[in-house]
Amino acid sequence: MRHPADTFALSTPSECELRVTREFNAPRRLVFEAFTNPALVPRWLTGPGGWTMPICEIDFRVGGHFRYAWQKAGGPQMAMGGHYLEIVAPERIVHAELFDQDWTGGETRVTTVFDEHGGVTTVTMTVRYGSQAARDGALTTGMAKGMAAGYEQLDALLATQA
Repeated sequence: MRHPADTFALSTPSECELRVTREFNAPRRLVFEAFTNPALVPRWLTGPGGWTMPICEIDFRVGGHFRYAWQKAGGPQMAMGGHYLEIVAPERIVHAELFDQDWTGGETRVTTVFDEHGGVTTVTMTVRYGSQAARDGALTTGMAKGMAAGYEQLDALLATQA
């Protein structure tokens, strides 16, 4: 069996979209919970070493809001917020988000799909930016590296939840 980290993939399915996929050796219900429970999210959604998530507020319902803030030791916070547009537990979440220091060219729409086969859950996250320039700008940041690192931490968390 291949290691889930080997399944991390980033693609550009359209001129305004980024798509990230990753497999997890865990049931969909556990992966979905890790994405939506404010007690679990800060344990993995911190990216590369040295980052923490001092703010994680989640009102997980259609129309509910969320707020995240990340911080590297001694540095300023990087924060964002948004609201949920669609929730089909444990299959799909659609939300809108906007970073406080708007480096993405305005609000983005994020669709996250959780698909399970044989105890392996594939998470597919599609981020739709307002323009191709905004999408391309996101590609030049450390976003992909941070997501890959966060997903590695999620693997470790899921191993303790089974």
